[in-house]
Amino acid sequence: MTVRPWMAALAFCFVGVFSIGYLLATSYLVLRDDLIGATMARQARMQHDYEDRIAALRAQVDRITSRQLLDQQVVEDKVDKLMEQQMALTSRHGKLDNLLDRAESSGLTEKDGGPPTPSSPVQSYAPDVKDKRASLTGSGIEAIDKQLASGAPADATPDNTTLAYVPATDTVGDRADRIFSKVTLSLKDVEQDQRSRVEQLTSDAGNAANAIETVLTRFKIPMPETAAKKDDDDAVGGPYVEPESNDGFNNSLAALDGALTRLEAVRSTAESLPFRNPAIGKDVTSPFGNRRDPFLGRLALHSGIDFRFSPGERIRPTAPGKVISAGWTGGYGNMVEIDHGNGISTRYGHMSEVLVKVGDTVDRNDVIGLAGSTGRSTGTHLHYEVRKDGHAVDPVYFMNAGLKLATYIK
Repeated sequence: MTVRPWMAALAFCFVGVFSIGYLLATSYLVLRDDLIGATMARQARMQHDYEDRIAALRAQVDRITSRQLLDQQVVEDKVDKLMEQQMALTSRHGKLDNLLDRAESSGLTEKDGGPPTPSSPVQSYAPDVKDKRASLTGSGIEAIDKQLASGAPADATPDNTTLAYVPATDTVGDRADRIFSKVTLSLKDVEQDQRSRVEQLTSDAGNAANAIETVLTRFKIPMPETAAKKDDDDAVGGPYVEPESNDGFNNSLAALDGALTRLEAVRSTAESLPFRNPAIGKDVTSPFGNRRDPFLGRLALHSGIDFRFSPGERIRPTAPGKVISAGWTGGYGNMVEIDHGNGISTRYGHMSEVLVKVGDTVDRNDVIGLAGSTGRSTGTHLHYEVRKDGHAVDPVYFMNAGLKLATYIK
C-alpha cells in the first residue's frame, strides 16, 4: 500500500492536535487547584475592598448625620435667640404705642425718617414690628428657613475639608451663622432706631415743658408737678426690694413717660388759662390802662380791652372754666365772669344777651352771649378783662404769651 503525501500530512496533523489536546488536558488537571485558589483569593480581596469602602461610607454618613444634628441644634438655638429678640422688639413697640399716641396728642412729632424702610435687611427676615399681630413663627422664621434650605449663597467659600467624593458646599451651620449675623445686626439697627426716636421725643417733650413752664412762672402760676410730687410722697411705703437690672431701653421709656407726664401736666394748666385772643381780627377801640373817661371826661383806669363787634355777634370764652357771674353788673351791663383756676378769671361785658348761668362749665367753643352795648358803653363792642387774684391785668400780656405757646397748646 502506497502512502500518499497528503495522507501522511493528515496523519501528522491529527497526531499534533491530539498531542496538544493531551498536553492542555494534563496541564489543566495539574494547575486546576492553583487557578481556583487564585480566583477565590481575588474574589476575597475584592470583597474585603468593598467591605472597607462600605465601612468608610457608613462612617462618613455617621459623621454627616452627627454634624447635621449639631447644626440643627445650633440653628434651633439661634432661632430661639432671634425669636426672643424679635419678641422683645414687638413688646417694646407695644409699650411705645401708648407713649407715641401721648406724644402726638401733646403736639410732638418725630423728626427722623420713621421706621426702617422695606429695603432694610431686617425686613427680609423679620415681620414688621409695627404690626402687633405679626407672629413670631410667621414670615420672619419662614424666610430664614428658606434661606437655610436654599443651599450655599453666591459668596460662600467651599469647604475643602470634605472628602473627595462629596460635593464641597457650606454646611447648614455655616449658612445659619451668616444669616443670623445679618438678622442680629438688623435687629440691633431697629433697636437703636427705636431708642433714638425715644430719646428725641424725650428731649422734645422736655424742651416743650420748659417753654411752657417759663411762661407759667412769669405769671406766677404754680407748677402742677410740684403738687403732684408732694401728693406722691404722702402715705407711701413698702418693703425694700433690690432694683431691677439696668435696661437702657426701659430706662429710656421711663424717661419719656416722665417727660410726657410733665408736659401733659403743664400743657393742661396752660390750656386752662386765657392765653387766646377773644376777638381775632377785630379792631381794638380802647386798650388797657389810663384813658379819658368817655362819660366824665377825666382820667380813669380802663381795666380791660375793648374790641369792636357787630350787634348780636357771638362771644366765646378764651379758656375753659366755670361761670361765677352772669347777668347785669352795673357799668359792665350784661356781663359774664369765668373762673379758670389758679386765681385767674376773665370778664366779658356790655353783651346784649347772656346765654349762660352761674355754675355752668364752659369750653372755648361755647357761646356765652351776644355782643351789644349795655351798661356804660358808647357803641356795640366787647369789654374783655383778665383778672389775677381779683386784680385787673393787661390782657395783652396773656395774648402775647399765647402766641409763644401756640406751638405747644391747642
